[in-house]
Amino acid sequence: MARIKITVPEKIIAKVNLQVRITDINYGNHLGNDSLVSLLHEARAKWLSSLGYNEFNLEGVSLIMNELVVNYHSESFYADDLEISIAMGEISRVAFELYYIVEAIRNGEKTLIAKAKTGMVCYDYKIKKTVAVPEKFSSKFIDDM
Repeated sequence: MARIKITVPEKIIAKVNLQVRITDINYGNHLGNDSLVSLLHEARAKWLSSLGYNEFNLEGVSLIMNELVVNYHSESFYADDLEISIAMGEISRVAFELYYIVEAIRNGEKTLIAKAKTGMVCYDYKIKKTVAVPEKFSSKFIDDM
């Protein structure tokens, strides 16, 4: 089976630190895949909040995740301190890509846990349609790419 390989853009736009909770641990005694997705969501929400946004109000439009790809590289365990780096990918008319590097910091060293990519679509719930990525938002990243 061909593996999808995630290549994260070099320019990191944010770093979010989170800790693995006991409720994130699965029966294999490591971070569950469902919990990793939740941690990515939390990191994205914190990043948006740092810019004055949230997933229901990005310059007046909402966000829907329409794509998720995760490459797992190593296990993560209870109480690991995670650093989640976020990079902006392609920005199209109605969507943009976010890339994530998840690393555990143990004894001052980083261990790569996972790389991920999400596709985020701009959406207007009132008219039930996709809408353009707000220029005020996209202009923050276009020059950096």
